[in-house]
Amino acid sequence: MIAGYTHSPALAGLPPQLSQIISAALERKPEALDPGRYTLTDNDVYMNVMQFLTGPDDARQAELHEQYIDIQILLAGEEKIKYGFTGSAQHGEEWHRDDDYQLCGAIRDEQIITLTPGMFVVFFPHEPHKPGLCTGTPAEIKKVVIKVNKNIL
Repeated sequence: MIAGYTHSPALAGLPPQLSQIISAALERKPEALDPGRYTLTDNDVYMNVMQFLTGPDDARQAELHEQYIDIQILLAGEEKIKYGFTGSAQHGEEWHRDDDYQLCGAIRDEQIITLTPGMFVVFFPHEPHKPGLCTGTPAEIKKVVIKVNKNIL
């Protein structure tokens, strides 16, 4: 997991390819786009623009991916994300290989990050994460999740 600010992603220690992908996504002005999927280069790099109400911890499940890196950028609102390190996912459900995700019931030694607009977090394959959590009362957020095939790196 790597986190930082969108105005200086390289300072967070991101590989140059991921910094360039963040810049390319932000050039598309995702804050002005309707929710949906948008291609950035091809099926190996695309973004999902989302707008939804955050929720309490018990209303969400953690997820992890095998093939794609998640770059989550908060555009509006405030969002808490719980996460863990590779190998910390517990009580995993069946893998949905076509959609590249597995839900899990718990994260061992979970950590928490709170995102505000202009922050990003990168989750690499097999790093469980539970996004969309409220920081107090549920509130609307807008975010973009960039999906990057791990083979690009």
